[in-house]
Amino acid sequence: MAKHLAITWIDSREENVGQKMAELREKLSPRGDIVSTAGRQRTVEIFGEPLTPQQIVEKVCKEIDKNGIAALLDYNRRIDKAEITQETLRVSLAELEAAHRQADPAFLQSIRNIRDNIRVFQTAILHKDIRVERPGGSLVERYRPMRRVGICVPGGAAAYPSTVLMTAVPAQVAGVKELAVMAPPTDFGSKNPDLLATCFELGMTEVYRMGGAQGVAALAYGVEGVPKVDKIVGPGNLFVALAKRYVFGEVDIDSIAGPSEVVVIVDESTQADYTAYDMLAQAEHAPGASLLIGWNEKVLKNAVAAIEKQLEKVERRELARQSLEEFGAVILTRDADEACRITDSIAPEHLHIATQNAEELAEKILCAGAIFLGNDTPVAVGDYAAGPSHVLPTSGTARFASGLTCNDFLRANSLLRFDKTGLKRMAGDIRLLAAKEGLTAHRESVDIRLK
Repeated sequence: MAKHLAITWIDSREENVGQKMAELREKLSPRGDIVSTAGRQRTVEIFGEPLTPQQIVEKVCKEIDKNGIAALLDYNRRIDKAEITQETLRVSLAELEAAHRQADPAFLQSIRNIRDNIRVFQTAILHKDIRVERPGGSLVERYRPMRRVGICVPGGAAAYPSTVLMTAVPAQVAGVKELAVMAPPTDFGSKNPDLLATCFELGMTEVYRMGGAQGVAALAYGVEGVPKVDKIVGPGNLFVALAKRYVFGEVDIDSIAGPSEVVVIVDESTQADYTAYDMLAQAEHAPGASLLIGWNEKVLKNAVAAIEKQLEKVERRELARQSLEEFGAVILTRDADEACRITDSIAPEHLHIATQNAEELAEKILCAGAIFLGNDTPVAVGDYAAGPSHVLPTSGTARFASGLTCNDFLRANSLLRFDKTGLKRMAGDIRLLAAKEGLTAHRESVDIRLK
């Protein structure tokens, strides 16, 4: 007999949904000040004192900035228990070729299909140079790709060739020439043949056996054998997220990502079994926040019953159960409008509107990383194959942030060119503002040209 699922129920007519969501988000915050007993013990074993994750990241980054490759290899050994030398830090071309040669042909074909889907979409949204003509002059907004980008690929609980696709292909569309991949020295990381085969298929031969804060620091500061990058993208654990935040300013980053999350909005047209797997697909990330919202109590109860039933069929059932019970919720609202207002305030990474009028409801929601419309568009479509990147804003940052695109790998320059006629048209305004600000040399730099 299936075990009862103790998922949190919230009735918006009786409870403060905003407060409940704030409490949930606090549990999943990427701030890094909560440490488990086991984590504290492991920290003491490695560092000799009970540091917080933030303190660990600061220590690691400073040491790698100061001591370079020696510190990186030391942390590889202490944290990942990997005996790696400067010569073996980078995965050899022969290893990449061998992984590609031995890969399942069907797998490689899927990689090519997905690559093409991503290329088509990203090429369509790529910024183009813009020219604006003015009397006596012109303005140009010019876009040029970054020269060198680092890509973080997780390798703790599973292998993620999809992350390579969703980060590398947009960068390639933008025109980035140098892509450096970091993956921890684990069976799911830089030892994983599918991951290595994917890199080789995409034309990337710079793959490093490093992960965590030490890998981020090596990419940001550069160490012997690993030239520094201009930007670091891609997901990772708490230490990767905190390290990206620490090195921001030295390099650019895509985001400081927390655990993955989904909001599923349902109505009478939604199939309960579909909803069950929509919720479970997020929960199996462990931790992952799965929130179910609707205004029909019977529909919500049927969905929860389906989740309980299908949960027993999921390979990571215990992890999924734990995620649903600790970070999941079912929210009963007064109507569809309230469901949209609550969703907008949550600003979820993934939003699946599995209703009959999905397009109409989507227009009422401003803040979400990616929105999936209708019963036949599960989040997995975006995670794996459609074309937009699955690197999306989490932890409510969809209020101000967007998903990763090819345009995030471009730098914009403004080119201004005017003759004396054009300069004369603006001279009066420039004189006035320069005088107001007391910057007389600014004013004179214009006037001397017009004498």
